[in-house]
Amino acid sequence: MYRYDQYDTQLVNERVAQFRDQVKRRMSGALSEEEFRPLRLLNGLYLQLHAYMLRVAIPYGTLSATQMRMLAAIARRYDRGYGHFTTRQNIKFNWTRLEDAPDILADLATVEMHAIQTSGNTIRNTTADPFAGVAADEIEDPRIYCEAIRQWSTLHPEFTFLPRKFKIAVTGAPDDRAAIKVHDIGLALRRDEDGAVGFEVLVGGGQGRTPMIAKTIREFLPKRHLLSYLEAILRVYNLGGRRDNKYKARIKILVHERGVDEFRDQVEAEWARIRDAGPDLDAAELARIAAFFAPPAYDDSVSDPRGYADKLLEDANFANWARTNVAAHRRNGYAIASISLKPVGGVPGDATAVQMDAVADLAARFSHDEIRITHEQNLVLPHVRQSDLYALWRGLRAHGLATANIGMIGDIIACPGLDYCGLATTRSIPVAQRISNLFSDLDRQHDIGEIRLKISGCINACGHHHVGHIGILGVDRKGEEYYQITLGGRADENAAIGKIIGRAFATEDIVDAVETVINLYIDRRRDGERFIDAYERLGPAPFKEALYGTG
Repeated sequence: MYRYDQYDTQLVNERVAQFRDQVKRRMSGALSEEEFRPLRLLNGLYLQLHAYMLRVAIPYGTLSATQMRMLAAIARRYDRGYGHFTTRQNIKFNWTRLEDAPDILADLATVEMHAIQTSGNTIRNTTADPFAGVAADEIEDPRIYCEAIRQWSTLHPEFTFLPRKFKIAVTGAPDDRAAIKVHDIGLALRRDEDGAVGFEVLVGGGQGRTPMIAKTIREFLPKRHLLSYLEAILRVYNLGGRRDNKYKARIKILVHERGVDEFRDQVEAEWARIRDAGPDLDAAELARIAAFFAPPAYDDSVSDPRGYADKLLEDANFANWARTNVAAHRRNGYAIASISLKPVGGVPGDATAVQMDAVADLAARFSHDEIRITHEQNLVLPHVRQSDLYALWRGLRAHGLATANIGMIGDIIACPGLDYCGLATTRSIPVAQRISNLFSDLDRQHDIGEIRLKISGCINACGHHHVGHIGILGVDRKGEEYYQITLGGRADENAAIGKIIGRAFATEDIVDAVETVINLYIDRRRDGERFIDAYERLGPAPFKEALYGTG
C-alpha cells in the first residue's frame, strides 16, 4: 500500500490550512457563495439539498484498517453515524457542517487521506480493479500505474481546469472489473507478441445524457510511455473540448465529433512532439512505486484446508455466502472475500461507523490490514486464508455484513437520488429498497443468478443505469416520478449501453415491472444461462411484449 512521502504530507497539510482560511472567510462573509464555490469544490465539498456533502478520496479503492477507523470516527464525530461508499471507490459524508470541514480534512491528513480532486473539472480519483494484485487472471497489478497517475495528475497546473470532469480507470486482467470502457480514458494491461507488458488505450467512454463506449486509440503502448501519452490526450482535449455547453464538454463528445481516427492522429502528433521531453516512467521509478504494492507476507504453509470444505458442507448459509462473495486468489490457500453493503431493504453503499470499525478489525485480523472499495459500492478483503473464511463470515454476520448477494439482483447500485442530490429529479433509494425487499429470499436470488441492476435518479447517470443488465432511470413528468427501464447494458470487457425498452412506469408500478422482466427470463432461459446471455439471445421483443402487451 502506498505511503505518503514528505511531498505528499506537505501538500496535504498546506491544503488543509489553506481551506481552513477559505472557510473562515466564507463564514465571515468576506467570500460570497459564488466566490467560495470553486474553492470548496477543489476540496471535495458539495452543497446538496439538505447539507454540505464531503467526498473523500480513496485512491484506486485501497485503504488500511487505520484509515477505515478514521472514516468511522469522522462518521461519528461530524456526520450522522454513517458514510456512503461510491462508484468512484470513494466515500462521502452527507451531513457535513461547513465549519467542521477543515477539521475533517485535518483528521484525514493524520492517516494520509484527503479530498483533493474529488470534485471539479479536473482529473478525478483514478479507479482500478478491486481485485488488483490478487486476481488469478491478472497480468500486473494496475494500482502501480494508478499511483503513478495520481502523482502526475494531482494539482497538475495544466489540467486543473479542464472543460469537464475527467475519469480514468485501469485494469490488469482480461476480465474487466474496472469498467474501463465507460471512462474518459480506459487502460488495459496487455502483452504484445514478444511478451512485453504495455497498455491498450481507450478514450471517449462515459454515461450521462450521451452514453458512449470508449474506443481504442492505441492497441499497445509501452508502459514506460504511460504519462507522456496521457498528457498528449489531455492536451488535445483541453484545447478542443467545449467550454460553452457543459452537456457537450466531455471528451466523448470531442472523440465522436472529430471521429476516432482524427482524434487518434491528433494525439499521436502531440505525443510525438512531447514524449522525449515530457514525464515518463523509467524502470527505477516504476520499481520505486511497485515496492509499495509488494504482496504481504503470506503463509507458505497454507494449503486448501479440509476444514474449509467441511464448513461448506455443514453450514448452508456459509456455503451460500462463499458461493457469491468469495473469489479465487492467485495464491494457493487464500481467497478474496467481498463484503456486501446491500442488506435486504438497506441503502446501497451505506455503512455505519460501527460497521466500518468492524471491517477494520476484521481486515487487521484476516486480511493483512488491507481493504478495497469497489465501484459497485461494496468492500473487499483481498488476502484471506481459506481456513479463516468461516471465522470471517461469522464476524461479518454479527454486524449485518454477511449478505450473500454479490453479483445478484439484490446487489443494486443506486445513486442518492432526490433524497440528497440537488440535481436529481426522482428518488432512487426507495426504489432500490423495494426491489431488495421483493427479492429478499436469497435462495430465489441464487436461483435467478448473476444480474446487475442499477438505478439513477436523473439523466446524469450516477447510478450507472446505462450499463446495468437492468437499468432504471428516474424521469420527472410534470412533478411526478416515473422510471424508465433499459435492458442489455454491461460494464465488463464486452461493455454495451442498455436499450430503452418502452415507456416509463409510475412509481407504484416500477417494481412489478422489474419482476415481470425477471419472470420472463426465468421462463425462457436455457440451463445455466445468465440473464445478460438470455437477453442477448432473445432480444428486446419478448421483454417488451411482457411489459406492455402486443397492443
